[in-house]
Amino acid sequence: MELYHREFGQGNPVIILHGLFGFSDNWQTIAKGLADTHLVVTPDLRNHGRSPHLPSHTYPEMAEDLKAFMESHWMFSAAIVGHSMGGKVAMQLALSHPEMVERLVVVDIAPDRAEDNHSSIFDALLSMDLSKMKTRQESETYLSERIPDVGTRQFLLKNITREDDGTFTWKMNLPVLWKHFDDILAPVQGHEPFDKPALFVRGSRSNYIKDDDFPFIKTLFPQAEIVTVEGAGHWVHADKPAELLGILKEFLN
Repeated sequence: MELYHREFGQGNPVIILHGLFGFSDNWQTIAKGLADTHLVVTPDLRNHGRSPHLPSHTYPEMAEDLKAFMESHWMFSAAIVGHSMGGKVAMQLALSHPEMVERLVVVDIAPDRAEDNHSSIFDALLSMDLSKMKTRQESETYLSERIPDVGTRQFLLKNITREDDGTFTWKMNLPVLWKHFDDILAPVQGHEPFDKPALFVRGSRSNYIKDDDFPFIKTLFPQAEIVTVEGAGHWVHADKPAELLGILKEFLN
């Protein structure tokens, strides 16, 4: 299985993993900002974007997807950056195959079981019959009644694509993501800690990494540093891109 991906720059490899409902484009600004000193690769994870749509969706499977992707591209070790769901994939790879991860950056997600912040979004998306939508504006209007936050709505609408026959479909495998939503909330699994440099970045306006998560983070990632970006919510890379880019450059270099 080959993951769809984009590449920027050259140098020591950095792989950036998007979150739930995302795809490789979401991190383009950050990727280009790192490309002067690194080869930056942004893959679509399974069941997202242009990567294969498969019947299951668990962190061990996605970590193996990434391992196979790296090996097929002759990258036997890289810095891994992951946001939210992608952060858990990054953690799982670090715990399962530590030799493949030079250093780890996790953006706004803790390693234990996550709270359910997405059921209402799934309800809205699954209730919308895209085959009956004639324009993107119709989809926007439909979702505006169910998802009041404009930023979240625009982010989700990027997942809509038009087929050759003119109908709209989802880029992501929405039914499988919903079926495996409990697996997406699940904690990462590891028998031995990842004892290499690790950085956890959280937004000050987000509750995805709480102060009482720190002991468990340190248990699995003993070298972990934790940085808070003031004024950022869960989508730190969208809210404070310049601040996050500075943090990443300092840690990766």
